[in-house]
Amino acid sequence: MAKALAEQGIAGIFSYAGRTGAPVPQPLPTRIGGFGGVEGLVNFLRDEAITHVIDATHPFAAQMSTNAAAACQKLGLPLVALERQPWPPVPGDRWTLVPTMEAAAAALPRHRAQVFLAIGRLQLEVFATRPEHHYLLRLVDPPENLPFPAEVILSRGPFAYDDDLALLREHRVDIIVSKNAGGIGARAKLDAARSLGLQVILIDRPFIPARHSVETVAEIMSFLHADLGE
Repeated sequence: MAKALAEQGIAGIFSYAGRTGAPVPQPLPTRIGGFGGVEGLVNFLRDEAITHVIDATHPFAAQMSTNAAAACQKLGLPLVALERQPWPPVPGDRWTLVPTMEAAAAALPRHRAQVFLAIGRLQLEVFATRPEHHYLLRLVDPPENLPFPAEVILSRGPFAYDDDLALLREHRVDIIVSKNAGGIGARAKLDAARSLGLQVILIDRPFIPARHSVETVAEIMSFLHADLGE
């Protein structure tokens, strides 16, 4: 998205939440960190004379998306979301769909299992209630103060099918817990799980207020050009 804006000479500001220590550089002026809720975002948009907002956050970043919708409504700014579709099950998948992280922890079996906990690091404490399992984590940055013993692999996506297949075999994973993020960058583990007949506990996306959303960068650019009268 940032590359498309830069290539067409559209001025913009790229905002990172600051969840990782070394975010990927972008071809736009970049800021890192929160805004301070809706009012802080309103002040930022006003101070920077922003005319359009693109919500390209992670599908599970519900608070940021909710704040963006509220701030744009308050200022009367056009808002469009770049939103990838959830992963649909296909024949051979052994998915258990759950609504929340807590429900995912509750869905784990009572007997000890090798669990690939592919959920990032922000809600790991939820699984401290299930210490009977052995956990494998794949994170971008080294974790601090893990709430339970775990084996940690440091890696940044996108991930390839062959690599994830080898990972699941090497660590003898029984169950994968994942957010239904959609897209291609993190899907490989689900394809590998299907090949191995593994169970997947898949967490549904959180509620986000209704907004205009599209699935491709090209649709975003068409929206911008149409709204700008170009």
